[in-house]
Amino acid sequence: MKKTGLLAIVLILVLVGVFVSGALAKVYKIGATQIISHPALDNCRKGFLDQMKAEGFEEGKDIQYDFSNAEGDMSMVASIARKFVSAKVDLIYTMSTPSSQACVAAAKDTNIPVIFGAVTDPVAAKLIDSWDKPGGNCTGVSDWTEISPQLQVMKEILPNLKRIGVVYNAGEKNSVVQVDDLKKAISRFGISDVVEATAATTADVQAAAMSLAGKVDAIWIPTDNTATSAQDSIIKVCEEKKIPFFVADVTSVEKGAIAAPGFSYYEIGKEAAKMAARVLKGAKPADIPALKPKYTDLYVNPSEAKRMGVTIPESVLKKATKVVGR
Repeated sequence: MKKTGLLAIVLILVLVGVFVSGALAKVYKIGATQIISHPALDNCRKGFLDQMKAEGFEEGKDIQYDFSNAEGDMSMVASIARKFVSAKVDLIYTMSTPSSQACVAAAKDTNIPVIFGAVTDPVAAKLIDSWDKPGGNCTGVSDWTEISPQLQVMKEILPNLKRIGVVYNAGEKNSVVQVDDLKKAISRFGISDVVEATAATTADVQAAAMSLAGKVDAIWIPTDNTATSAQDSIIKVCEEKKIPFFVADVTSVEKGAIAAPGFSYYEIGKEAAKMAARVLKGAKPADIPALKPKYTDLYVNPSEAKRMGVTIPESVLKKATKVVGR
């Protein structure tokens, strides 16, 4: 009888323990935001979600997401950041430089960590102190654009390239950094000039592209959220005026650019999720170095090139990791 009573007590204690641990299980709240909808950022979000699940954080079980898309509205960017802070989320995941800047500013003087994905230069954007030692409560994965591979591909396809037109939003720090790097690099490739056409909104992009007609040998856009979101309007101009169109983001080649060397935004999202998981388990963002992406891809689009009056050399096609249309 004594043994039976003891076993009953042990069983009750085990059941109580299971109930209490279940009742007290932490459900993490994550605020996630991107500045606008386009394939690169959408892939960045998908990679994050898939990797978080792989890290053991399952949506609806031990994690809740609040996704907010500003759709290019800068006033909405700040509102979303304030909403996350007011909700006292456990972590904020940001996609794009403007979204990251707004969330870091809103989370200042709180304990809410910010993990970014798709920020070109987090140091220049004043999100972190340095790549190796971020400091503060923010770190993440950059979509840093290496300019030399971009120019190399353009010159292989257009050996006589001398003047490059660039469409971008001067209000996006990420784009300003890339355009500055472009200007510094062109002389090494025998290119004489960069002609800029800025667009503050997606509605301005087509006019900006049109302003370059007759002035440039090709048009290139950096990983600029405004220009990328209105890429169709640039393609329309380039097809009509027979201007070769290049991009910094490989996913945009599938939408109608000629070529781009680059990296996977899906992988950026996955790497950002690994950082987020470490932070939720107790690591400090200040101690996690920010990362740059690995250049692994070359996308080409021969049919689009033909519509813009260009033939992609066989030497470039052989190096491509993806030939759109095949």
